[in-house]
Amino acid sequence: MAQQTFTPLSNMEISAFCSQMAMILQSGISSVEGVTLMLEESKSPDEQELLTNMQKTLFETGSFYEALVSTGSFPDYMLQMVNIGEQTGKLDDVMKSLSEHYDREAAIAQSVKNAVTYPLIMICMMLLVIVVLITKVMPIFNQVFRQLGSEMTGFSKAILNLGTALNRYSVIFIAALVILIIFVILITRTKSGRAAFGRFTGRFAWTRSVSEKMAACRFASGMALTLSSGMTQSECLELTSKLTDNENFRQKLEQCQIKMQEGEDLSQVLLEMEVFSGIYARMASIGSKAGVLDEVMSDIAGRYQEEIDQRFTNIIATLEPTLVIILSLIVGMILLSVMLPLMGIMSSI
Repeated sequence: MAQQTFTPLSNMEISAFCSQMAMILQSGISSVEGVTLMLEESKSPDEQELLTNMQKTLFETGSFYEALVSTGSFPDYMLQMVNIGEQTGKLDDVMKSLSEHYDREAAIAQSVKNAVTYPLIMICMMLLVIVVLITKVMPIFNQVFRQLGSEMTGFSKAILNLGTALNRYSVIFIAALVILIIFVILITRTKSGRAAFGRFTGRFAWTRSVSEKMAACRFASGMALTLSSGMTQSECLELTSKLTDNENFRQKLEQCQIKMQEGEDLSQVLLEMEVFSGIYARMASIGSKAGVLDEVMSDIAGRYQEEIDQRFTNIIATLEPTLVIILSLIVGMILLSVMLPLMGIMSSI
């Protein structure tokens, strides 16, 4: 049977799908009947087409894993976990855990989006005000100077020349802006682009700290899910290490895998490699000894998520007044460079 590929689902859509399937399976309804129920309730044509494809594959193979694979809409990590859930008879628990995992992934993505969107809007507005000032307002002041028998000099003259250049070569500047936007999209949408951006931001202390917290949150969430599915600690570590885009964090996890192959305990290698910071490393150690490491990992992931949200909230709270002050200073400097000489000319008349 030829595989039909659909558009990949977002983290929020995957979370909602897993949550619905978890409730259906926990109610004692089979995956075939569950997909049929979801298809009957679906209103979106795209969703109906995807569920119809899944239903057809389920009738043919009887495997929920194969049904998900046939769509091409679900990430590899989810597919691997569903396959394990079917083999171990814990598909309902796995789907519930997957729902929580992708809900946390969506929360991380939303936190990043919120932290970036507002400053970008502020910066764009700031640049727009400055461009209008130097391309439209400064030429008017220049005419006033000429009518008074004088010319702009120094800083004001440089600003006027910049505005003239922007007007004259506006097509080139617009093309450069479009290329920059395309470049940013490529960075944010491709895996290699995100990796390169991660290496660049990793040079700065505060961005490196946030990136490491996000990586630790994803790792803890993934470990909670894999451990609860009945996998061995080594298998959990190997599978979960693929979740992060942070190169430094991935290298730590690779070292953890090597140490575990040499016979060391998971909680011990996590502490040695400083995968978790401070109290979280001790929580993992205690959880491992108490036999509730999956629950502790889930708790750690939640705590990291709260820290990430708080960090982004603080960043936004700091950036807002900072950008306003910068805009005020730039506009003030431009206007003063014009008004002070103009007032001198007017007073001498």
